Amino acid sequence: QVRLEESGGGWVQPGGSLRLHCGSSGTVFSGDIFAWYRQAPGKQRELVGTISSLGGRFLADPVAARFTISRDNAKNSADLQMDNLMPEDTGVYFCHLRRVSFNQEFWGPGTQVTVSS
Repeated sequence: QVRLEESGGGWVQPGGSLRLHCGSSGTVFSGDIFAWYRQAPGKQRELVGTISSLGGRFLADPVAARFTISRDNAKNSADLQMDNLMPEDTGVYFCHLRRVSFNQEFWGPGTQVTVSS
């Protein structure tokens, strides 16, 4: 079992930056994939980006030019650096871990990000 917890959310003005951190407890395997999702009010949860232990990354088109995803394999953690934030980035951001080998997935409780002036 893996427990995930996000931190670093908050309020920021448009054009600002935030860095989200996902910490974990329990064993994280090298084949596990970290991901960040977000859910805006009244909308479905959507994928923001993913990162493997080898550094393979994916970022969704709306954020690819502004966000950076990283991972610390030694600390079993992942970060999401968000720059040039826009109001449409507002939502709850969730850390997710996919354990492909056992077809399991784990979610953090989420952290609120609000971008407004």
